[in-house]
Amino acid sequence: MIGYLTLGTNDLARATRFYDELLALLDAKRAMETERYVGWSSGPQAAMLLLIKPYDGGAATPGNGTMVALAAGSRDQVHEVHARALALGAQDEGAVGPRGESFYGGYFRDLDGNKLAVFTQG
Repeated sequence: MIGYLTLGTNDLARATRFYDELLALLDAKRAMETERYVGWSSGPQAAMLLLIKPYDGGAATPGNGTMVALAAGSRDQVHEVHARALALGAQDEGAVGPRGESFYGGYFRDLDGNKLAVFTQG
């Protein structure tokens, strides 16, 4: 259902380094790239995550209530991705653990303040 998501950045090079390393843990690779944006995907039919400099030239700001959730294949992978995000400079927004009966995840803010979750179900 979702084709792609975009997150704004004020420093594309810095954000690209962060996401190159982080998304590699989820088997995502760069799929598109220009001087304004970089996109990663785990396959041709999978959704894409793009980092973009805002079209209007204004500052990129995180949306209030906006969050991107990255699907992991296991609880171990949730821990790995969350820990790597923090090691790369992300801010912890909620430690990894169970939430409800079948959701297991953790939350962080990237280098531009965008909120992300990494999770698995079951």
